[in-house]
Amino acid sequence: MSRQPQRRPRARKERGESAVGQRFEAEVGPVAHGGHCVVRHADRVVFVRHALPGERVLVEITEGTAGDRFWRGDAVEVLSASPDRVTAPCPYAGPGLCGGCDFQHVSLSRQRSLKGEVVAEQLRRLAKLDVEVVVEAVPGDTEGLGWRTRQRYVPLPGGRQGMRQHRSHEVVPVEKCLLEATSGPTFEARGTHFDVADGGFWQVHPGAPDTLVGAVLEALAPQPGERALDLYAGVGLFSRFLLDAVGADGRVCAIEGDAAATKLAKRNCPGLHATAGDVGEVLATTYDESFDLVVLDPPRVGAKRKVVEQIVDRRPRAVAYVACDPAALARDLAIFAEHGYRLTSLRAFDLFPMTHHVECVALLEKD
Repeated sequence: MSRQPQRRPRARKERGESAVGQRFEAEVGPVAHGGHCVVRHADRVVFVRHALPGERVLVEITEGTAGDRFWRGDAVEVLSASPDRVTAPCPYAGPGLCGGCDFQHVSLSRQRSLKGEVVAEQLRRLAKLDVEVVVEAVPGDTEGLGWRTRQRYVPLPGGRQGMRQHRSHEVVPVEKCLLEATSGPTFEARGTHFDVADGGFWQVHPGAPDTLVGAVLEALAPQPGERALDLYAGVGLFSRFLLDAVGADGRVCAIEGDAAATKLAKRNCPGLHATAGDVGEVLATTYDESFDLVVLDPPRVGAKRKVVEQIVDRRPRAVAYVACDPAALARDLAIFAEHGYRLTSLRAFDLFPMTHHVECVALLEKD
């Protein structure tokens, strides 16, 4: 998931009469990226939460004016339910309530197929790739609950706590989030401990570190003596195991924007060559050599052209791209393709059950 702070919607200039509060019946179309489904109404697209493809629902507009290209809304009543609809386990999930979960009303198996459909659609639309995507379950949660090893609440008067509504500063009082794990994070992967700063980035799902390391190593198949470049390296999760794989005759270099994390990466990964700084800027002046392997684990916005072109300039035989946003992944894959790197495998993991988020590990190899 993203290491960047959550952005609040920017204030928009009104474009005509507000549509907020309007209601209409509609057939629900396909799932879309962002935790909602597409509904078409009066020649306009409406992105509707709390619905499922194929349902007939009563939609209430939550954002939009007469001059907007699209509106947002909630399914406030289900007139004809999908067989994949379930009763949300959390009493705070639903229209006008906590905005933390997108899919509590959906069976777990259907949640995963919906996420796979979103990833496939983004790859098809933005990278011109036709890929079947199966989202894999990850050990460490209980039927999609109890996996958030780090949780933040909004403090309320009287010692109470709450969580924000979707795309809003409004706070819904809650006793406990059902996604919250019973214990905090254990900074371990494959039996190896990692030092992490207070508040520093570490995967929140307890099964994520082992799962992602395994997927990356399986994809890259690092060999003794190879050179590897770990970009957006954090505290060295991937670097640590790449060092083991390439051995004393190999070399692993890491770049991370956070100086404190880079310092910890050096402690966690003896023998690592690590540099703190903007990845694109560091690559423009440093590590100007050939690398056999690259691990690319950018924030939600993706790597973008500047970084991708610096990577292909190093002529790696393989790139493992760890992505938390399918749209950013697809855009970057299109840039790699311009330089002769094709997608040869893709795995997707349900590291964020009950939400629309999904993690992918893509393998790119030179044609």
